[in-house]
Amino acid sequence: MQLLITLSALIWCATALPQYRPRPNIPIPGPTGTGRIIAIVKQQQDVNVDGSYQWSYETENGIQAEERGALKSGSPDPILEAQGSFSYTADDGTPIQVQYISNENGFQPQGNHLPTPPPIPPAILKALEYNAAHPEEDDGGVPRPGRLG
Repeated sequence: MQLLITLSALIWCATALPQYRPRPNIPIPGPTGTGRIIAIVKQQQDVNVDGSYQWSYETENGIQAEERGALKSGSPDPILEAQGSFSYTADDGTPIQVQYISNENGFQPQGNHLPTPPPIPPAILKALEYNAAHPEEDDGGVPRPGRLG
């Protein structure tokens, strides 16, 4: 009886082990593109001990980029100010050129292809001028009961 229980327990343990299952061969997606490798024809990187830097590169298909930056002094916290530009040709053949500055005021790009905001309507300009000329009428955005308008 003991032999039967021992054999049953051994068989049970052997069958309870996870069985080897080969993993399916799933291809890992790679980068997509034209398949053409674009060479870098010029590249420069300079980093200085004071925190300033400058880099630039140019590729054989006409992409160019450059940036220089330095820590801006005169404030309690150091601020990195970077200025640069990049250019390339869009798919439709349009040359794209962007110049930018990035500092405590954020990223500020400039380029002829970038959209610009529409002009402020004259009625809104008139209302803003009136508000600036009459600050005593400003309630701070808090409505007062019994006041019309």
